[in-house]
Amino acid sequence: MTTLSASESQAFTPSLTEYQIRVLLIDDQAMVGETVRRMLAPEAGIVLEYCQDPTRALPMAVEWQPTVILQDLVMPEVNGLDLVRFFRAHPKLKDIPLIVLSSKEEAVTKAEAFALGANDYLVKLPDRIELVARIRYHSKGYINLLQRNEAYQALLESQRKLAEEVAQAAKYVLSLLPKPVGEGDIRTAWRYAPSATLGGDSFGYHWVDEDHFALYLLDVCGHGVGSALLSVSALNVLRSQSLAGIDFRDPVAVLSAMNLAFQMSKHNNLYFTLWYGVFNRRNRRLRYCSAGHPPALLFGEPQEPVQLMTKNFFIGGFPRVEYTASDVELRPNSHLYLFSDGVYEVERPDESMWSLEELQQYLGEQPPEAGGAEMDALYKSLQQMHASEILEDDFSMVRVDFE
Repeated sequence: MTTLSASESQAFTPSLTEYQIRVLLIDDQAMVGETVRRMLAPEAGIVLEYCQDPTRALPMAVEWQPTVILQDLVMPEVNGLDLVRFFRAHPKLKDIPLIVLSSKEEAVTKAEAFALGANDYLVKLPDRIELVARIRYHSKGYINLLQRNEAYQALLESQRKLAEEVAQAAKYVLSLLPKPVGEGDIRTAWRYAPSATLGGDSFGYHWVDEDHFALYLLDVCGHGVGSALLSVSALNVLRSQSLAGIDFRDPVAVLSAMNLAFQMSKHNNLYFTLWYGVFNRRNRRLRYCSAGHPPALLFGEPQEPVQLMTKNFFIGGFPRVEYTASDVELRPNSHLYLFSDGVYEVERPDESMWSLEELQQYLGEQPPEAGGAEMDALYKSLQQMHASEILEDDFSMVRVDFE
């Protein structure tokens, strides 16, 4: 399931640096420097740094990090257009807005300055109001760029930390899953491949007593660590049989108790689907109950594949829900597949969705192999179908063989 909780769908809003407008003036004439200083002195929030020696312009800009540069074109020792080129070639200065100051209004010089990367061109010295307006305009654009870069880096860091958390959560879920059973009259194999954001799948099986074998798979709505934590909590209840006074050989009693214990109003509005069955080895009957979950698929000769599902409400929706169960006789050499909807709700490149019926047909044509190799082939096929190594939802599948 891919429903997102309210907390997971909130926008990413990092705290951004508040930048001051910093003007670096590069001009060999001290009189120009003093004039610009007086122009900007009444302006709140604007700081001026003056560089009279153009050979010091680049290191001063690197150290001071202005939000806009005012630069003369005609200076001794350094050609102004060359200096524009140097600013634009420097990795730490290339994005800072640069306003060229020139004593002449020349179209050719203007064109060359813009071609080299200048952002603006003023004949010095302009009116104070115009100069301040241009400084604020260009600084605002550059500050927005700096803040966007900050937000992007913060987002990357957040995604890195989230990926680490998701990986740890997936590792923890994996540690709780039961070991495959390779011997005896009941054998198991399974495959679990979490999605990139980790869904809420988990599953298990165990002997309730010497005659009754329980098997179950659940899928919490949403993706992420929150869904995984609820899934682990529910899994631990099932595998430890920690619901007081509940007969874990009775699927209806188990689902009813799970529904009361995991009301979504008390679990961050998260709910889950669940398939729970109990096999009686004496009469070879499997009694099962599902709550909003995809059907299990039963295969065996000579019978046709059977979908095992009861129409019940999901776990956690309403406290007073009546659950119903059904049962089926398992013939010798039957095998049962439990899975979540992530195994068949896989989108193709043409945006069509693979279906449950197609999954059933696929499994019917792929006889169970030792160790569950047919599930590996299925997962590889879905990767190719989806044109991605990682599916949109968790891939969780359990095969149980009954001799």
